[in-house]
Amino acid sequence: MMDTEIDRALLEKIADLIGKPVGAFNIRKDSGCDGRQSTEHIEITPKEDKPGIDIRVKPGTVGETCYIPVIITKSGLREMVYNDFFIGEGCDVDIVAGCGIHNCGEAESRHDGVHTFYVGKGSKVRYTEKHYGEGDGTGGRVMNPETVVYLEEGASIQMETVQIRGIDSTKRGTKIVCGKGAEAVVTERLLTHGDQTAESDMEIILDGEDSKGRVISRSVAQDHSQQVFYPRMVGNAQCFGHVQCDSIIMGEAKIKSIPAITANCTEAQLVHEAAIGKIAGDQLLKLETLGLTEEEAEDCILKGFLA
Repeated sequence: MMDTEIDRALLEKIADLIGKPVGAFNIRKDSGCDGRQSTEHIEITPKEDKPGIDIRVKPGTVGETCYIPVIITKSGLREMVYNDFFIGEGCDVDIVAGCGIHNCGEAESRHDGVHTFYVGKGSKVRYTEKHYGEGDGTGGRVMNPETVVYLEEGASIQMETVQIRGIDSTKRGTKIVCGKGAEAVVTERLLTHGDQTAESDMEIILDGEDSKGRVISRSVAQDHSQQVFYPRMVGNAQCFGHVQCDSIIMGEAKIKSIPAITANCTEAQLVHEAAIGKIAGDQLLKLETLGLTEEEAEDCILKGFLA
């Protein structure tokens, strides 16, 4: 497990892992299992009918973390993975995912994955997913993640997705269905540069009475990169939903943001807002007067914006 310096660097980037994880984990490397461990309360088993794993969290599990990162170090490797999460009632757990691609070849390396969550009554899940690409090859680094979440009564998920750098193409699909009193909070942070493209298609369905949904999207598009965001909030009952998209555009980049809200109940309260703009000149000037170069000032502002 984590045999090379490349492996260790990728895992630190996408999952903040240094050394062997504590608790339950499944590390996938180049379409194979590079290490797996279950605990008393979290069981990880391989699927028998298709690539992927099942993660079962026993009812009442509190304070545990499950790591399921993926790394690809072979040029030309393409894979499709299905991971299902079954979270029992009354749980409070963290799930740390993420994918890192190191491609030094000429062929495209690609990871597609579908994560489906079934979150039991009253449970809380914090789900983190980071994407990162590197390598001096000409082959593409492609990721297409799909996340589907079903929240039972009083359940919640806090989902944070981050694209750090180096992914040439990504298409992200997210769907969350909230039951009575359930809550979904999605924070999306994205950086594209060069000729990279990124698409995010998101739908939060507030089915249950007093359910809540919130989407916070922050992105930076540099050079000639292109981004498309399509977040949708659907209120089918007495509920509250908020969609917020903020983007910084630089160089010759292009950004399209299409937030949408749909109310199918008179008691649904839904709000959306979107903003796209460049870095303000007075912000740059203020930092430059403190001794930073223009490039250093831009970097400082972008790090703060995406933090």
